[in-house]
Amino acid sequence: MKNMKMIIALVLVAVVGAAVAGGAVWYMSKGKEEPAAVAEGKPAKKPAKKEEKEDKSPPKYLTVDKVIIMLKRQPGDTLTHYMSADLVITTSEKKEKEAKEQLPMLRSVAVRTLSNLPMATAQVMTIDQFAGELNKAFEATYEHEGREKPFSEVMIGKLIIE
Repeated sequence: MKNMKMIIALVLVAVVGAAVAGGAVWYMSKGKEEPAAVAEGKPAKKPAKKEEKEDKSPPKYLTVDKVIIMLKRQPGDTLTHYMSADLVITTSEKKEKEAKEQLPMLRSVAVRTLSNLPMATAQVMTIDQFAGELNKAFEATYEHEGREKPFSEVMIGKLIIE
């Protein structure tokens, strides 16, 4: 029993020591970025405005399930080709409600964007390329409407092309 107490005490001392060392390293390194930038001739970073401060809460993920798109036919193509995609929207806790309210519009923009793809193009695209095309389309849509996007990015959760 005495040995067990001694082991627990040593473990606690090690954990506290590691936490103190980590805190010291963080504290010593947190102000080094700006002086280094100034020494290189770059302007120091300006503090972000209140509206531009990043939300430190964990991101929220919303899904747009089963977006089904009929792909464009090529001349002479007799088969109909479809694509099914599940989209994942990354948003913040503050903007989650607004993003949920706009899911039908997001589905519509995704269908409009992806339905312009011919089968030959869709077959060779990567997941990142699909996500990039959708993110560009969403940026353009929100910019055209003069509104702020309630999410940061769209990712592909699942993609099937037939």
